[in-house]
Amino acid sequence: MILADKITNLRKKNGWSQEELAQKMQVSRQAVSKWESAQTVPDLEKILALSKLFGVTTDYLLKDEIEDEEFADDIDRVAAKRVSLAFANEFLEWRRRAAGRIAAASFLCIVAVIPLLLLSAAAEAPGHPVSENLAAGVGLVVLLLFVAAAVAIFVSCGFKNTPFEFIDKGPFETEYGVDGMVKEKQKAYRSAYEKSNVIAACLCVLSPIPLFVGMVTEKEFFIVVMLTVTLFLAGIGSALFIFAGVRWASMQKLLKEGDYARRDQKKTRIKELVSTAYWLSATAVYLGWSFLTNDWEITWVVWPVAGILFAVVNIFIDIDPDSER
Repeated sequence: MILADKITNLRKKNGWSQEELAQKMQVSRQAVSKWESAQTVPDLEKILALSKLFGVTTDYLLKDEIEDEEFADDIDRVAAKRVSLAFANEFLEWRRRAAGRIAAASFLCIVAVIPLLLLSAAAEAPGHPVSENLAAGVGLVVLLLFVAAAVAIFVSCGFKNTPFEFIDKGPFETEYGVDGMVKEKQKAYRSAYEKSNVIAACLCVLSPIPLFVGMVTEKEFFIVVMLTVTLFLAGIGSALFIFAGVRWASMQKLLKEGDYARRDQKKTRIKELVSTAYWLSATAVYLGWSFLTNDWEITWVVWPVAGILFAVVNIFIDIDPDSER
């Protein structure tokens, strides 16, 4: 049996169309068609990829005299789970619900400091009967309640995501029809995804305007009020980014596209670890500086600076060292 026939048989055995095999191999459908009609032969790199994908030895693929399949001792292949059409729909529906919850929790984290800022400013303003200690105490309690609610949401989403963890962490294969279904949903959602990102970007860029307006008046209480408006707008923008991004990422994960393509999965995991460590550090700096100096009206600058630096960090992570060779 020649290589062309073996590729055809293995593809059909897995229930894949030529287009689906092409997507998994990151080639065109025409390339797969030429392999199966013996018009062209895959290069060595593609032979190795086919061997891993189908779970067979390269000897079986290359040697015409070997008729019976020889399965490779591939741990990843054995451990790989198959995602059915029903399971994929369940995953996408869960991520749609989770997107709103995660976005809301992130918003709570950003605006948690607003009551503390307003109460502290009110305590220092003339004519307000609120003592500084009372303002600080109530403000901190509200801040902790907001953060606790956000953490509860994150933890709850983490537990509910347990059945789908292998999509994020482990190898998996999609059954016939899954790729087509996800692509249809992705196509339908693309317009909303793009609009959400445009609106979120505009909100984040324009959010400092209220603060600048407040600074013109030179009235301390009004400046703090405008600062809270800035934080509120930035929180909405960030929540929109997250809401749209979580849903889009769920589709990319199933299709193994973008940051979730096979070749980029390692880089994506690195980015997630760096992102978690980075924002935890930024939060520690912000809270430490704020509590030590009690200059809450100044320490907010940690967040825009952290945002700019984070973009720079991401650029360095995205640099592919292999591309320089």
